[in-house]
Parts: sequence; C-alpha cells; structure tokens
Amino acid sequence: MNAERYVVLGTAQVRSPWFREVARWANSAMLPMEFVKTMSIEEARVRLRSGRGFSALLIDDSLAGLDRDLVQMARDAGCAVIVIESGRAARQWGELGVAAVLPAGFSRSDLHQILSQVATPVPLGQATDLAPPGVGEASGYRGALVAVTGAGGVGRSTVAMAVAQGLAADPRYLDNVCLADLALTAELAMLHGTQDVVPGVVELAEAHRSGTPSIDAVRALTWRVNERGYHLLLGLRQHRDWTAVRPRAFSAGLDGLRRSFRGVVADVDADLEGERASGSLDVEERNTMARTTSAAAGLIIVVGQPGMKGMHGLLRTVRDLLAYGIEGSRLLPLVNRSPRGGRARAALTATFGELLGPQADHGVPSPVFLPERRYLDDLLRDGARLPDGWVNPLATTVGRLLDTHDHGARIPLEVPEMVPVRPGSLGSWTPDEPEDTEPDQ
Repeated sequence: MNAERYVVLGTAQVRSPWFREVARWANSAMLPMEFVKTMSIEEARVRLRSGRGFSALLIDDSLAGLDRDLVQMARDAGCAVIVIESGRAARQWGELGVAAVLPAGFSRSDLHQILSQVATPVPLGQATDLAPPGVGEASGYRGALVAVTGAGGVGRSTVAMAVAQGLAADPRYLDNVCLADLALTAELAMLHGTQDVVPGVVELAEAHRSGTPSIDAVRALTWRVNERGYHLLLGLRQHRDWTAVRPRAFSAGLDGLRRSFRGVVADVDADLEGERASGSLDVEERNTMARTTSAAAGLIIVVGQPGMKGMHGLLRTVRDLLAYGIEGSRLLPLVNRSPRGGRARAALTATFGELLGPQADHGVPSPVFLPERRYLDDLLRDGARLPDGWVNPLATTVGRLLDTHDHGARIPLEVPEMVPVRPGSLGSWTPDEPEDTEPDQ
C-alpha cells in the first residue's frame, strides 16, 4: 500500500509568521504533509490546474484574489480551502465554500486536526479525484428566470422588454420583475435612454465575489422603469468588460437577483461555446453570462424572424441550445415581426417543424408569433409604455408556461423550529465526576 500524506498549498502575505511555521513542521516531519509554497494567487491557480492532487490550500484572508472563483477552482480540484483569519477581512467564509477557518496563531495540533476533518490524504505518486465536502447555496425562495436569446438583429432586446412589462402587470409580480442586460454588447441602456452607466452587471458580480449582499443591496443596483413597472439591471459598459465578470461571482450574482425579485427576464447572447467545443478557456469565460443564464433559466425564449435568414438563425439557436443540454420543453421559439395572416403563419410553423428534423423528439413546441408594431421605434425613443395589446398575448403565454412547469424554482427554506430549554433539562457535568458518568436526565 502506498504511504499517504497531506499535500498542502500555501499562499500568504510577505513575512507571514504562520507560513514559516507550517514549512518548518512539514520539513521536520512534525506533520505528515508536504508543503508547497506559492508566491501569488496566480501561481496557486496554475498549480491547481496542473492535475496534481492537493489536499488543502492554506491562504491568508487578506489576499485580494481570494474569491468565489478561486475557492471553486480548488474544490473542483479536490482541494479543501482553509483560510487563515487575521481579522483584517470580515467575511462569511462559509458562503464562499471555504472548508475551514484557522486563527493566525494556530498550533501544529490545530492544523493537523483541521486537515484530518476536511482534507483528503494523497497517496504517493497518485493524484486525488475526491472533492471536499461542499457547501450548498443559500436556501430560500428563487424567482422565475426567463432568458431571451436569438441571433443579432431579430429584436431580442425589444422582446425581453415586452416580456418584462407584461409580467410586471401581473399582480403576482407587482414591483418584483427585473430586466437584466446580460449580453456582451449591451443595448438596453440605450433603449431606455439611461444616461448613467453604473451600477450594472459588473457591480452585481463584484458584490457577490466575496460575500452575499442583502436583498435591499441587490435591488439598489437596479433602476426603476416607472412607465413599464419593472426594474432594469444595466449591462457591460464596453464589450471587453466581460473580463471583469468572473464565472462564480456572476453565478452568485444571478442567484442574488432571483432571491431579490419574483421574476427575472434576461437578455442574453446565443453564443454557448465552451472549452470542450473550442479548446479555449477564454472563450468559455467570455460566454459565461449566456451559458450560466441558459442553464439556470426555467424558460428560454428563442427569437427569430420570418424569411430564409431569420428562420435559419432561429433553427440554429434552437439546435445549439439542445446540444448544450437544454430540454426542449424549456424552449419557446418566437417569430418576431411575423405576418398576421393565418396561412403565412401555418407555413412558417410547418417549415420550422420540417427543418428541425430529428430534434423534434426533444419536445420543442411550435413557434409563437409576435406581429409587427407600427411606430415602435417612436415609443422606444420617447421612453413610453409599450402597447398592452401587443404585449399581453406574449406575457400571458409566458406566465402560463411558468405556472405550468413551476419555473419559480422554490427552494425549501429549512429552518429548525426553536424550542425553549427548561432549566436543568440538559443535565450537569463537573470536572470531578468520573469519565464514564452519564449526565443527569
């Protein structure tokens, strides 16, 4: 049998006393561990990606790169994160997925005990594929998430605005709908005539990078659109700002929106390529907002247009979503600026079903139609309310689908009932009693 020991990564501030002590314990065999020093967060990330098995990552709480993404990377590599708390950064470490916290002046026995509880020993010459115990997401209510996607130029953003306004008119969603611009080329700020560019999705992700803000703090990052009854989360200021939105922080931010609103309508891109398809991790991170939102959405509205190019884009997006693993029942194809005649619509429906081919086995429904609306650009320019007669049929369909499939994603809030303790009911214990003496009942 191969001998086992703990393989521990360490990252700390310059001249941290605990860093030297842990190295001394490891080098003198006072602890059954191998201590691998890293000089920066980036070096720790490189080692975690190397494929070598690590038992734990010891890290200073004051390092700027200690966030959800680093913790998740370590957990994915089977490495428990142990934070050395100096008191300079007050955070809820459990919410980030940290396995344990040690005070700055911890002893050798303290470290050994924590390692035995949360870390997995690594056999000599082998890597580990066992992940440490995970910390679940915060429990509680999650609002419905509707993603609106489609090829460029099909009116995707306008459809998202119409869905958000229609849901906000429902008394159940009154003042509890958020329209989120999660596209790389964000245009909802322009369509709403918003002069301010902050706060937005970057600030939402940053707020969730190292903690879980309150519901009021999340709602404060949005803008109230009084004419249409919903809140607006602005998108990226520039296309390149996607580099500031880290995957785990964005995932937590999206979850924070769902905790704060009963309904979230997200305008997202149709690009879902990841590292497996493209061979590039950068491509996957660039598409983080679209991939994360599509995977979490209870309903995805896929927008297209009539005509050869419009139907081709609609079918391609549907196929990409199915290939990404989205169930067909969660998709709602929509033909924007559609003809009003029944015969023309029937022809589009038949064309869609015929060209979708074998993918029809996945349960993708037939398209719904949103007709052309005159003077729509004038209404958007003036910031006026969209015509209810144009919005309501689509909102009714979306609301019915959300109700039918329970896309609100209600997560049970399990809070144990508090029971008063009667004095004396827990028994007693004194140091003078023998070890085998049972407490009084």
